[in-house]
Amino acid sequence: MSSSGSPNDRPVAIRRERRSDVAARESLLDAAFGPGRFAKTSERLREGRKPARGLAFVARRGRRLVGTLRLWPVVTGTGHACLLLGPLAVAEEVRCLGIGAALMRQALQRADLLGHRAVILVGDAGYYERFGFSAASTGALRMPGPYERERLLACELAPGALRGAGGLIAPASPPPSRLSGLMDRIAGSQAPIGQPA
Repeated sequence: MSSSGSPNDRPVAIRRERRSDVAARESLLDAAFGPGRFAKTSERLREGRKPARGLAFVARRGRRLVGTLRLWPVVTGTGHACLLLGPLAVAEEVRCLGIGAALMRQALQRADLLGHRAVILVGDAGYYERFGFSAASTGALRMPGPYERERLLACELAPGALRGAGGLIAPASPPPSRLSGLMDRIAGSQAPIGQPA
């Protein structure tokens, strides 16, 4: 740390997201993308679902959450399983310090270790190319809403993972049923038969 004691001198810790990070993560995403983030086509693939197990990350400087990145299980119309990356966000005051790149490297390395074969995203090719993303294998893929075709990028963690992939990208699992969640809560609150409620 330099003698100036600048906030930018503090070390950054990247770790898996915890339940206690949710409010700070949502505040960071609101600041980075505004309310329009919920209208993005990629959000349709995340809505009401959980990120892939072990693939939600945060960057912290001291007690402050300054970065977030999560990956979501999706499947192509041809049945190719892959992950959807995003959103990636870094607090404005610490951008250009390599935090986004560190989150990307951690996420891709962990996805590979967990056996995932490919990652897709909608983003700026100029930024994501350095991590192995390109539009080379996304030509036959479609998002479930409006998007800019040249921004649909993929990174094959296993060579040829997206060979022959095409069609509509969809969530790998349906969202949790509201009725099933309600039934679970009701069942959990009922006393055993013959016992007062």
